[in-house]
Amino acid sequence: MKKIYLLIMLATASLQSCSDFLDKFPGDALTPETFWKTEADAKLALVGCYRGWESEEVLYRDCASDNAYSFHKHEGWQVIGNGGMSSADPGADLYDYTTINRCNDFLEHIDAISFKDASLKERYKAEVRFLRAYRYFLLTNNYGDVPLATKTYATIEEARLTRTPKAEVEKFILEELKAVAAVLPEKYSAAEIGHITKGAALAIRMRFNLYLGNYEEALTDATAIKASNVYQLFPTYDGTFQLANVNNKEVILDVQYKANDLENWLIAALFPNGDGGWSSIVPIKALVDAYEMKDGNTVDEAKLTGAYDSRYPFLNRDPRLKMSILYPGQDWNGRVFDPLAKNINEDGKAVSNPDYFNGANNASKTGFSFKKYTAPISQYDDPWNTSMNLIVSRYAEVLLTIAEAKIELGRLDEEMYQSLDMVRERAGMPKVNRIKYASKDKLRELVRRERRVEFAFEGLRRADIIRWDIAKNVLNGKTEGSWMGVINTNESNEDKRLTQIGEPILVETRQFQPFNRYLPISQQQIDLNKNLTQTPGYN
Repeated sequence: MKKIYLLIMLATASLQSCSDFLDKFPGDALTPETFWKTEADAKLALVGCYRGWESEEVLYRDCASDNAYSFHKHEGWQVIGNGGMSSADPGADLYDYTTINRCNDFLEHIDAISFKDASLKERYKAEVRFLRAYRYFLLTNNYGDVPLATKTYATIEEARLTRTPKAEVEKFILEELKAVAAVLPEKYSAAEIGHITKGAALAIRMRFNLYLGNYEEALTDATAIKASNVYQLFPTYDGTFQLANVNNKEVILDVQYKANDLENWLIAALFPNGDGGWSSIVPIKALVDAYEMKDGNTVDEAKLTGAYDSRYPFLNRDPRLKMSILYPGQDWNGRVFDPLAKNINEDGKAVSNPDYFNGANNASKTGFSFKKYTAPISQYDDPWNTSMNLIVSRYAEVLLTIAEAKIELGRLDEEMYQSLDMVRERAGMPKVNRIKYASKDKLRELVRRERRVEFAFEGLRRADIIRWDIAKNVLNGKTEGSWMGVINTNESNEDKRLTQIGEPILVETRQFQPFNRYLPISQQQIDLNKNLTQTPGYN
């Protein structure tokens, strides 16, 4: 029997219940009656549910925050970042039920198959329920009230659902994640790495509880992950994001890629123009300013003592700054990175500088570039075709959740401090000063700053500034890039090569109104479903 999927695909919906991961088979060869027969069928359907459950959007999400900027309008994130999205131009179209529909279809048919090992069937079902819950987590975080569909539909009219209250969707997500965590294994064999684990279910539940202000529940989830002793911090911060260390013990959940099959092309798109990249996601000055000095003082505090030299803004900073951001004057792929000069000297001749911020479209418009995941370039044989996984959740988030939850609950104990210390010391920063950071307010300020720099470009910042109710402060006004200045290539200390002699680059002016907390649904989808209302504020 053919079914209609609840999708923004109503205009192009296939009426077959078998999802598009089966496209390699003839369109008339597969039906529910011919496909759902064997364990092999179930495994193939499971693979289909995984495909597209998450994507490069993990990294792009920071472009909708005060961490990063996206110049290329066709990528859809510039308009979300500057608050200019509308029903006619929603930016990146994140209103997507593809994975949810595949999961619903899977769960409706899986019990028709006999398994030699009944526990394997239950595991498959738990994996799929996680994937569905995760997609609802993204949907409700982006759109608030969203249609909650837990089955497929026989007619187009049935599939035209109304929005379900956000509280009901939230309850569904939390209950599903709790239920599947009780079924999923903590680990898999090498051959099955990438499947959803108990830790992954707890980590997303932990994150969602934190977003909702359920601090006790978030702490419970985080403590359970910590007590499992499955995860630990990788020895080096930058090494966590390098190709040689994929699937390291810090990673709880990631998007798995495989070169020449399901390759990760985004890595090359992050490169500067001088390396053939697109500068698709670039840092902004506000993020650079957030990194502390090497001694643990903020830049503002260091200015008061004279420890911060405004001529050399990158000198003596948190090591994570250099590990995450390519800034003017750094050694990079056989050259000194200089996005500030229109021309460069090449063999005694002045030639056009491909990295000049105000030059080629693919040059970074902020003068900063992406270093996390991309450095060193030499690790990639073909950066457009890599097996570099993109991390969705890692153990550092567990530690910082323990710290934040305890701070908000008023439990300023040693475990809270140690959780912060572990993350900071791994990066080469000093332990938290217990005297300076003794109050709840000061510790809240610290843990928020720590989350920002630790998870830069990992897609968490927008949700953080919204839940902390500071988006209206940090997403209104000028967005700036690097300081203007001159690069001295003869200086041995790369952090002193840029001498600041001008104002920062003005990138754009942003706005954030209260209704921008949620995103608009494209008018096309509203037109397809007469029962679907537009997000308030975008009518």
